[in-house]
Amino acid sequence: MRRVNFIVLALVAICLLTAPLALGQGGNPPASTKESGATSGHGMTAVEQTGKGSGSAEEQVKALIDQAVQAYLKGDTSFFEKYDADDITIIHSAGKLITKADEIEGLKSGAVKFDSADTREKKIRIFGDTAVVNDLASLKGTRNGNPFNIDVRRTWVWVKQKGGWRLVAFQATRVAPPSQ
Repeated sequence: MRRVNFIVLALVAICLLTAPLALGQGGNPPASTKESGATSGHGMTAVEQTGKGSGSAEEQVKALIDQAVQAYLKGDTSFFEKYDADDITIIHSAGKLITKADEIEGLKSGAVKFDSADTREKKIRIFGDTAVVNDLASLKGTRNGNPFNIDVRRTWVWVKQKGGWRLVAFQATRVAPPSQ
């Protein structure tokens, strides 16, 4: 029985140690790619993979969210055209599922305007090439001419694709006012 347990443990250890290689994760590229600019087979130089040139993954994602908030406030669609994945899933606080094109059109047409956005309780978690961000925001503005002033809990899911971060999912859930 001990021999079977030892063999099972040995196999588990081998699987755990070799899983990144078997799944194509491969670990870090050779150090020489940093100096030469050659890619490691992942399509990016070592500097791009580690984000050393522009801060940690957490700092990069935080900066992108700050830019997204500013783009919403300015009604600037270029940010979303660049950083929203083409197949992004967007669920707004009323529970409506919209596309990237819907979001951009709403901002371009002025149907959705944000006057202010106060973000707090931001938590960023990085899982390899994926970042999940949860925050709480107070939003003021108008939708189709109707004013809104709401608190929402938001989830942003960013994935590193094509050499940069792309927003692949976004959901805002309205926070109920406190009971009195």
